[in-house]
Amino acid sequence: MNDMRRRAESARQAFLKLSGPLDRTQMLRDVARALSENASDIFAANSEDLKAAEQTLAKPLYKRLMLDDPKLRDVIDGIQRLAAMEDPVGRVLEATELDEGLVLKKVQTPIGVIAAIFESRPDAAAQIAALAIRTGNAVLLKGGREAAQTNAAIVETIRRALAGYGVSDAVQLASTREEVAELLAMDDLISLVIPRGSNEMVRSIQRATRIPVLGHADGICHVYIDESADVQKAIRIAVDSKAQYPAVCNAAETLLVHRNFRGLDAVILALRDAGVELRMNTDFGREFLDLIMSVRVVNSIDEAIEHIHRYGSAHTDAIVTEDAAAAERFLNEVDSAGVYWNASTRFADGFRYGLGAEVGISTNKTHARGPVGVDGLLIYKYQLIGDGHIVASYVGKNARPFRHRRL
Repeated sequence: MNDMRRRAESARQAFLKLSGPLDRTQMLRDVARALSENASDIFAANSEDLKAAEQTLAKPLYKRLMLDDPKLRDVIDGIQRLAAMEDPVGRVLEATELDEGLVLKKVQTPIGVIAAIFESRPDAAAQIAALAIRTGNAVLLKGGREAAQTNAAIVETIRRALAGYGVSDAVQLASTREEVAELLAMDDLISLVIPRGSNEMVRSIQRATRIPVLGHADGICHVYIDESADVQKAIRIAVDSKAQYPAVCNAAETLLVHRNFRGLDAVILALRDAGVELRMNTDFGREFLDLIMSVRVVNSIDEAIEHIHRYGSAHTDAIVTEDAAAAERFLNEVDSAGVYWNASTRFADGFRYGLGAEVGISTNKTHARGPVGVDGLLIYKYQLIGDGHIVASYVGKNARPFRHRRL
């Protein structure tokens, strides 16, 4: 048995213990405290990563790699929010009385051992680990090699916090691509793979495994300014969606403007004043992750929706309009995980949604979609409680009827 399989099996054992009657709320409080107390070590590790990547990493990815005090504070705040939530594991979602003394329960449960693969952002390691703890799952984390020192410091801090509960192996770090390849072949131990990164990376993982993949690919987000849009709202939303923090997947990459909108020049000027390079009628479908934005003037809302479906990634798209009917069409017809009316695409975030934290934004159409928080890392089982009931009593000439009464 090789080392990676041993670690996956130890994660499986830790999952079975973690999903039982342990105090996961106190675990999260301990993790938040440990991250705060070990902040200086984490920042020192991050400085080493930044120094090594300074000459080799593109500017947007370098910015993602940076972990400073405000970012770590946001992570800790998110973990504390998770700790404040009611424990979701074991929650009864539905109960049905099939017959007297025979009750069927639909009970919320963890998924199992999760493999999470992500790039650049070391804060993701702590967020994903915290969500796994809250939901009773074990997680094997594989970050980008550019964040190796920071990820190691974060994971070691979390593992020490979990050691007192006997579940330190519920959070582990994979280091190499070869180890990831081994994990992707362990469909008997790994229940779900969550990749966060480029479209190419997500697709390659989907092709390489039989394990279900909760996809998080490119963020090709759009802002469409309708003909009846308020000019000031259009300026605020376009600038915020692109320039507030351009190096993330929920930043807008394309601006679509109705030909009859009278404030186009003002919007263009505001974006340029914010330092945005505008590319007119070109480079659609690209994730710039920088102060670059493609722009297209369209003849109708139909043309805008068609453009989004052709070039978008089903992540997050917004309409700016004072026409409620146009907004309703856009909200209903755009097939994306997040569809907004008069709001910045930058709101597509688990923390801002009140989820506490997220493992990523899923563009899938099954199980979980949009920011994946606690609910996306849970499944359910059916528990049937009887008193000697047998199926033979419910078939044949004198069969007992079922009650099927919701409790």
